[in-house]
Amino acid sequence: MNIIETDRLTRRFRATEAVHELTLAVPEGSIFALLGSNGAGKTTTLKMLVNLLLPTAGSARVLGVDSRRLSELELAQIGYVSEGQKPPEWMTVAQFLDYCRPFYPTWDRELERKLLTRFELPANRKLQQLSRGMLMKAALLVSLAYRPKLLVLDEPFSGLDPVVREDLTAGLLETARQGETTVLVSSHDIEEVERLADHVALLEAGRLRLVETTEALLARFRRVEVELHGVPSQGGMPNSWLGWRHEGSRAVFVESSFQAGRTERDCRERFPEATVLAHPMTLREIFISLARSGRSQAKEHSS
Repeated sequence: MNIIETDRLTRRFRATEAVHELTLAVPEGSIFALLGSNGAGKTTTLKMLVNLLLPTAGSARVLGVDSRRLSELELAQIGYVSEGQKPPEWMTVAQFLDYCRPFYPTWDRELERKLLTRFELPANRKLQQLSRGMLMKAALLVSLAYRPKLLVLDEPFSGLDPVVREDLTAGLLETARQGETTVLVSSHDIEEVERLADHVALLEAGRLRLVETTEALLARFRRVEVELHGVPSQGGMPNSWLGWRHEGSRAVFVESSFQAGRTERDCRERFPEATVLAHPMTLREIFISLARSGRSQAKEHSS
């Protein structure tokens, strides 16, 4: 079952198309990462999903309901944390929890207590006295304490120090292990996302570049080094070879459809007697490779 489904979801701001015909599905129980550089359309997408923005065209269903018709019943099952949120800073942490608790019938006081301890939040301190990282912890606590079916996080790690990131990641992983909450997180902090996400979608200039499981994505990408021991053939390169560089007796590229036997055969057909080495890639390296490839293609089309 999918907890989110979009069909050609589109949002325009006058002449600018921030999101273009986005079609994807977020499986229930997954930690789904929406990746992309600044301006890729991530925040706009999330805001449409929780009905903070109306789509210009297309549609989205969240918890089985059209996103434009989310009622109090559905909204009480959705947590939303954004780096731009402004909490009532005059309240203490305890007062903030007291204020939020009555809005959610499913609020779990025991979970609240555990998260207060895990996040080391000072209950009697005013929110205006907290660091940015502690404010993010408070926002996440409030969004987790009522055990939402869907937790939407917009750039939760941006600007946070490593210790706070570790605390947030641990809290999210613990929530995910319980299997009650689906997490949709947008980020350009790819190292943290790689630890969390089991599904990845990449947005580029508002368009969906790819969507698949993290496991499948990491399996099909390799950085390939070829030591040449002869004259390369003049055959064309496969479309799956990205970022091709030929430096003297060495060639380097990214294989985006890696299959051990086939990739090696393709290399030897073009580079007789070559030594071929294939190296696993991190999610960050894959993201950079795809981003560079997209920019190169855009330049070719515009020239």
